[in-house]
Amino acid sequence: MPADTNPAGDIFGGWLMAQMDFAAGNVAARIARGRCATIAVDQMTFLSPVLVGDEVSFYGTVVKRGRTSIRIRIEAWRRKRDEDEMRRVTEATFTFVAIDEDRKPRPLPVS
Repeated sequence: MPADTNPAGDIFGGWLMAQMDFAAGNVAARIARGRCATIAVDQMTFLSPVLVGDEVSFYGTVVKRGRTSIRIRIEAWRRKRDEDEMRRVTEATFTFVAIDEDRKPRPLPVS
């Protein structure tokens, strides 16, 4: 939406990062079968801009699974409305910790 853009009409990087966190959080919650908290985001480099009207898709892959934590690699891709070609715009690795009702780390369920 226009409110999510800078004066040049490009989508704010922070908005894109928030959407990536949502996507990674969905993967983490499914694996943890419950609540998770983001504790780290590794390097994020913006390769090309996302413009108002672009379709943005996110793809996640579990990189590592620990006792209480999960590392998930998320890629963001954009497609212009009138084109079929998709372009990768950024990627980052998000680390989550499974937490209990007291917001304390808890073990991940056995898969």
